[in-house]
Amino acid sequence: MTTTTTMRAVVQRRYGPPSVLECAAVEMPQPRRGDVVVRVSAASLHPGDCFILAGEPYIVRLAFGMRRPRHPIRGMDLAGEVAAIGEDVADLEPGDAVFGWSGTGSLAEYARVPAKHLAPVPKNVTMTDAAAVPTSGMTALQALRDIAHVAPGQKVLIIGASGGVGTFAVQIAKALGAEVTGVCSARNMALVASLGADHVIDYERTDLSQLTTRYDVILDNVESTPLGVLRRVLTPTGTLIPNSGRGGRWFGPLGRIARARILSAFSRQRLRPFTSIGTREDLLTLADLIADQRITPIIDRAYSLDDASDAFLHVASGHTRGKVVVAL
Repeated sequence: MTTTTTMRAVVQRRYGPPSVLECAAVEMPQPRRGDVVVRVSAASLHPGDCFILAGEPYIVRLAFGMRRPRHPIRGMDLAGEVAAIGEDVADLEPGDAVFGWSGTGSLAEYARVPAKHLAPVPKNVTMTDAAAVPTSGMTALQALRDIAHVAPGQKVLIIGASGGVGTFAVQIAKALGAEVTGVCSARNMALVASLGADHVIDYERTDLSQLTTRYDVILDNVESTPLGVLRRVLTPTGTLIPNSGRGGRWFGPLGRIARARILSAFSRQRLRPFTSIGTREDLLTLADLIADQRITPIIDRAYSLDDASDAFLHVASGHTRGKVVVAL
């Protein structure tokens, strides 16, 4: 590992818009027991990073700091090379190519990461592609495999199919044997079809309430369609998973989650909002799917560390085509 004591990182000293971010020199992380230090090659963003940046909904501050972020370096997902290892790390060595997520920030030249949050980068995958995978890939995998229990032959509707989670979800649903319909804008229809979707709907021209097909699973990454409409196109025993994370300024999606739980109690339909929890086992599953070319990460744009605020603005717009990456 380099002998210098400082590094460049994207730092947030208060909650606010992307303009509060600055690229600054900060102290180099050192490995602790069970941790490694990764020399970051690329880091990716997802909507949750924008919620943390803004400190809204306010409930996120209970986890990340009430007055200001407890960890000032932004970002979670990353890919890079192991630079140093701490005590009790047995399965990683300096020089290993890894990807995963850090709880103390990934938008930096180096990041400290628990070894259990990392997996080897498949040999046929670039660092940029690997960095795009962790949070969005695991969210799609857990939603479809663990919450909806997607089975071969089922009909799956993915709303927001061209976004970060959506592009993974289309491919994972196909890998699970489903008949997949993606919903996106006209400009993204060719992309979604190229990912394997059997049918693609332009939401600007098609009213979902007029659909005649009934779906076994609906993964809604946008949540702009009324719940009643989605329930009408869901099979009587189908599963609806709201997954935008949006909601009120104070409590975010908690009110909607509570409503979904109540409605589920009086219906055979399952309304299942959820929060993905990262696991190394799921990272390894995704790595295998990518190595077998059953999943391909889709990269919208790559930014430099100095332009990280622009990357956040793009993600916050809600109109990304796949993932947004910061390359170092």
